[in-house]
Amino acid sequence: MSGLQKTLAPCEYKTGKILGQGSYAIVKEAIHVKTGKTYAVKVINKKLMRGKEFMILNEIEILKRVSKGHPNITTLYDYFETPNNLYLVMDLCTGGELFDRIYNRGHYYEADAADIVRTVCSAVAYLHDKNIVHRDIKAENMLFKSKEENAPLLIADFGLSKIIDNQINVLMTTCGTPGYMAPEVIARTGHGKPVDMWSIGVLTYFLLCGYTPFDGQRMDEEVKNILAGNYKFEPVQYWFAVSETARDFIRKLLVVNPNLRMTAKQALQHPWLQPSQMDVRSVDPPQNLMPIIKSNFDAKRKWKKAMESVLFTQRMKIAAATSEAMKVAIDEEINGETVVGSVSVRDEKGVDSSDNIDKLEKYNSTDFNDLENDDKKSNEDKNN
Repeated sequence: MSGLQKTLAPCEYKTGKILGQGSYAIVKEAIHVKTGKTYAVKVINKKLMRGKEFMILNEIEILKRVSKGHPNITTLYDYFETPNNLYLVMDLCTGGELFDRIYNRGHYYEADAADIVRTVCSAVAYLHDKNIVHRDIKAENMLFKSKEENAPLLIADFGLSKIIDNQINVLMTTCGTPGYMAPEVIARTGHGKPVDMWSIGVLTYFLLCGYTPFDGQRMDEEVKNILAGNYKFEPVQYWFAVSETARDFIRKLLVVNPNLRMTAKQALQHPWLQPSQMDVRSVDPPQNLMPIIKSNFDAKRKWKKAMESVLFTQRMKIAAATSEAMKVAIDEEINGETVVGSVSVRDEKGVDSSDNIDKLEKYNSTDFNDLENDDKKSNEDKNN
């Protein structure tokens, strides 16, 4: 097996309900048997990721770098694998997604939006100091740790993140969520840390009105608007309650030229994000933005439902294929079973860089293929 020695260890977790599902992974609730603590475990189907193992190793390496380093970034607590799946054990966030939390509030002011954006900018500044580009900053990837009023907001999902070091200082891959993509990502002219700041500009706009700045009836319209930096603070009735300071903050982020965009640290110094300057952050008297937010978001949601009904047949075909491939990941349970290559990266200080963790980095596509071949051979032997 390419010199890679498997180790066996009893699984320390019991899995529970499914929390979410993607194209190659599902997220399940898990309980640590000895401590009773609850976590979210990302279950990655090795078969679906064959040939793309570098993506998993990249995500692990990034989570190792940032875990326990910032209060608003999700933590990696553990990592292990079974014959069919890879498992990443992370924070269980029960407070829901950012916008869902906002939507269910009775009131919501510009100052609330500024507080959220300051938190995001602080976390992104930390990532950028570590030479990490998130590349998928959006409301859906912001989760509250719990349902408590003052629960911390965590940035999650580092699947598209990338480390920029001395060898790699410009990225070329087109990735992210269309409405939040920076022009240089779409144009494939090379990108780096500024793409996160563009996304924060889109997020800020969204948090103040309930829709994104480059919305178009068709995808090509949205792309053209992004490439040209074509957006407005309109209709006026949706923006009358938003201060000029907030608009200035957005303008300095939604700049087509990435070299002229504010950095995360510069954004944190902008007047709109200063807690001591409440008077410059909103109109007088402060207006409750919730009615506008709900109205715009509901209208957009209805439009999306209409579009989804048109594409329903195509999506069902894709979903059927994906569900079949994901069946192994869903069916396989780790409760009390022996797992392969179990490596704990948890200690009192969080994730470290122990020899055990470094050993994981030596896994490559050949090793994973060998693991799969061993699994198949084992099953064949049993059948014989």
